[in-house]
Amino acid sequence: MNYYLMLAIILFAFVNLWFIISLITKRNDVADIAWGLGFILLTWSSFFIADIKGSRGILTGLLISLWGIRLAWHIHSRNKGKGEDYRYLAWRNQWGRWFLLRSYLQVFVLQGIFLYIIILPVLFINKSEDTSIIWLDILGMLIWMIGFYFEAVGDAQLIRFKNNPNNKGKLLEEGLWSLTRHPNYFGEVVQWWGIGVVALAIQDGWMGIIGPITITFLILKVSGIPMLEKNMESHPDFENYKKKANAFFPRIRFLNKI
Repeated sequence: MNYYLMLAIILFAFVNLWFIISLITKRNDVADIAWGLGFILLTWSSFFIADIKGSRGILTGLLISLWGIRLAWHIHSRNKGKGEDYRYLAWRNQWGRWFLLRSYLQVFVLQGIFLYIIILPVLFINKSEDTSIIWLDILGMLIWMIGFYFEAVGDAQLIRFKNNPNNKGKLLEEGLWSLTRHPNYFGEVVQWWGIGVVALAIQDGWMGIIGPITITFLILKVSGIPMLEKNMESHPDFENYKKKANAFFPRIRFLNKI
């Protein structure tokens, strides 16, 4: 069977499994947990399905696994004991009798499609016969590490802030959040650009650039920053916060603070 078709079938089965889980748990936000795990599944599935198993594939697999496991655990811990995420709850109320169909297509199937596009550089890497580590691999890994730092530390700072009852009703404007209003989103995008750089080390790897471009577009224009910023607009301190920190790229002064 064709390499890419087989991986698409694996992903389709994964998507349907999590849709069933969402019906059992009665919460569509499990899709956020499935997001990182889906990347891990396709990364290692492609690695073992491919004929050649090189060190570049192992390196990429370890990076994706670290990112995916941390993200899935973070979201699980954040949602545990709480109601469904406000975004999914709003859709649940809006979709009415079309809820099941739109949940399946708009949340799970659509997410699977984007996942497949974003992970393309990894699929190219695992299928490639170019297996020797070169300077582009090192550069990509360093870029990925910067992104991981912003995402992981940004999430940790936000959790710590929210867990402090003295901060109820306040906006986090310290740490990485003083440099960018969304350090976790910035970090996620940078990580995928790091993977994209690694893909440049293989023949025709430039085609993998579609992955980083897609995740950048989604976070900047669709389901990432726009949705959160809309929810934050009603906060009395938000306008002042916007003057202090960029929406996405950290201000240059971050070089003197990290």
